[in-house]
This record gives sequence, structure tokens and C-alpha cells, in this order.
Amino acid sequence: MFIRIAVILAFALSLFAAGVTYEGVNGAGRGKHIVMVSGDDAEYHSEEALPALAKILAMRHGFTCTVLFPINPDDGTIDPREKRNTPGLEILKNADLLVVFMRWRDLPDDQMKYFVDFVESGRPIVAIRTGTHAFWFKTSKTYEKWSWNSTAPGWEGGFGRQVLGETWVTHHGKHGEQSTRGIFAPGADESPILRGIKDAEIWGPTDVYEVHLPMKPSCKPLVLGEVLSWIGSDADPVTGKANDPMMPIAWTNTYKGARIFTSTIGSADDIESEAVRRLLVNATYWALGMDKDIPAKADVAFVGTYNPHSFNSEVYTAGIKPEDLAIK
Repeated sequence: MFIRIAVILAFALSLFAAGVTYEGVNGAGRGKHIVMVSGDDAEYHSEEALPALAKILAMRHGFTCTVLFPINPDDGTIDPREKRNTPGLEILKNADLLVVFMRWRDLPDDQMKYFVDFVESGRPIVAIRTGTHAFWFKTSKTYEKWSWNSTAPGWEGGFGRQVLGETWVTHHGKHGEQSTRGIFAPGADESPILRGIKDAEIWGPTDVYEVHLPMKPSCKPLVLGEVLSWIGSDADPVTGKANDPMMPIAWTNTYKGARIFTSTIGSADDIESEAVRRLLVNATYWALGMDKDIPAKADVAFVGTYNPHSFNSEVYTAGIKPEDLAIK
């Protein structure tokens, strides 16, 4: 196990221009390697959310986490709007879990191949927010069927619908005006993913997405999104059809035998909510088949300071390189 971690870390160091690795030392996750891939055009600021989650999983739970970013090829800085360059994906060859928080990426074939190989190998995935519409291939036709709007027979809706359970449809709540409260789906309260979370405790400033899950036993809603009248955790629910029925905001699925978890709540400012962080940490354990190791109330305290950009601001901190995000 120690040799494997050493190999992972050595390889990660060779990718200093592409990603940052946080080594897990103590905890149930020791020996497991998670690769997180960001890039969502600086709307939901996955470039901030994923390093914060990675540090929690590494420092609080023992998982070794590598975060990859879209990189400006001219200066090596993190550029969330760079759709064609996410270097370092070859590290997926030895990963135990993939966390996807991308939107409409148009990766070149030599990078996308590692993503596809991971998914098709039957290893687990956690997808956050725009992970449902991670790809939109306009440059190369090789992986076109993985696009969010794919019409390929048997692969309608691309990666989102075929692997996760749903692709991008539309905003269900009013974007930038209404927020989301998480209500447990009927019968879901005993799920280990919801351990340590109270019903209606999940809240985030982002809006609910429209989601229609396939009618199959493998795809199960866990949390429903109650549309709130304004952006505040104490806001009242809106009346009318927006909450009748409520849309799923977190669900599980399987693909090629692998456990799949998707949450459409999880932006950089959504995870300021302790319950949202706990949902994502618990889901990580679950995806890896570590249900029994999920704590009664997982430690999800931030490591260091965390001051994210709002999803209502597409300004991001320019000039940052992945190595700048390492724990000093």
C-alpha cells in the first residue's frame, strides 16, 4: 500500500503544472486515491470547491486526493474557461474514484481517452452540479457521443444520462434568484450517504435543476430540491408547480457494476453549508464501498480558510498555478 501511495505521489509531482495532490495520512480512507477534475467556466467555481473538498477528505479522512484543472497552455495557470486542456488525466489509470465537476469540456482525444477508459473500467464516480453536462464535443468526433446533447442511438444524453442518470435539461428554480433546500426522498432516510444529516438541513444558494431520472431499480433519488423564494436558508418555499413534484438533487446509480453518485448541489458557495459538505464526503465513502466506515457525523471542517467566489460572479482568481494550492 505504501509503495502504491509513493508511486502516486511521485507521479503527481511530475504533473505539477496540471494538478495538486493532498496526501492522506490517517483515517479510514488511507490507501485510496481520489482524482477530482474541475473546469466549469468560472460559474460554480469548481476550481475552488474541489481543492477544499480534497483537503477535507485527505486531512480529516485519510484519502489521497489529486485535483486536476483546466490549464492555460501559454502560462500554466488555472483557467476555468479553457475547455480544451485538462492535462494530467493519465493519473486516472491508477485512481480508485473519479470526482467530476466539469461543464461542457471539449477535450482533445489524447486527454479524453483516460477519462473514458476510467468510466468503462467500472470504477466509481461522484459527480457534482454541472457534472451532468461535463462534455460538449465540437472539435473532435471521436468521443462525440459523450456530449451532454448526444443523439447517438443507445447513448442519448451522453455521459450525463447514460452513466449518471441525467444530463442537462434546464434550470427548474430561477437562477440567481431562488435557492435550494434538500428534503429527503421517501424511503431514503436510512441511506448511509445521509448519515449525520437531518432532513431539510441541506441548503445551498444555487437553484434546483430539472431532473428526470430513468425508471430503473439502479437509479434512486436520495434528496429532493425544495425551491425557495429567495437566496437564504430561512426562505419560504415557493408555491405552485415548482415544488409539485420536487426534483431530485442527489441520487445514486450504477454503471458497469460501479457505484455512481450525483449531486446537483455543490458549487463553491454551496459547500459553505456543513450539510452539503457532509453529503459529498459521505458519498465518497459510499461510492468506494466503504458504507460501514462512514462516521456517525463525519468531520467536514474546512482545512485552512475558505472564502469562495459566489456562483453569481464569474470572476475568478487569475494567475494561480496548481502548485500554489498545495498545503504549505
